[in-house]
Amino acid sequence: MATPSAPARRAGWLKQLHTWHWISSAMCLIGMILFAITGITLNHASSIEAKPEIVQRQLQLPREILGLVRTSDDANDEKRRLPPSLHAWIAENVSRSFDNDVEAEWSADEIYLAQPRPGGDAWLRIDRRSGAAEYESTDRGWISYLNDLHKGRHTGTAWSWFLDIFAVACLVFCITGLLILKYHATNRPSTWPLVGIGFVLPALLALLLIH
Repeated sequence: MATPSAPARRAGWLKQLHTWHWISSAMCLIGMILFAITGITLNHASSIEAKPEIVQRQLQLPREILGLVRTSDDANDEKRRLPPSLHAWIAENVSRSFDNDVEAEWSADEIYLAQPRPGGDAWLRIDRRSGAAEYESTDRGWISYLNDLHKGRHTGTAWSWFLDIFAVACLVFCITGLLILKYHATNRPSTWPLVGIGFVLPALLALLLIH
């Protein structure tokens, strides 16, 4: 069996690199557009004004649930999940649902339940003696929501996995692009100077202009 010649091997490697490059670029396309846009909005966060929408409510626990809260003395000064009946009551009476697996802070006087989320947060405070409940939900808008997705802030496990996979796909896209540049650099003299500028310019800015 004849050994492939150097040009044939080169063509084979280049074909593989192009395949991986376009596959990774297709996977990264929407994510890179999103992250580029949110990179701009995060860089100019102080200039982009967002008026948060705040919803506040005063509630009162029904007698049967209040009795359950009062008798849960074993839950003082610790974090634990809410009783199912209390969680069901909250789901029926507030505009923002709280996850079942969110743990509340129990003390001798009150129960405090918080659920931060991308672009906002919500919390509920319950007086264990009177049953008075105070609820507040804050929505900071779509820009804040997308910015938090960019940072992976309060986004959960699934989004965290997505960010890791997206980062790997971006690395494949960049590395295959660099190798493709290497193959074409012989016929394109400006290739390595441009790559060098892409490295040197941010390094100089970081060293000389960031204090």
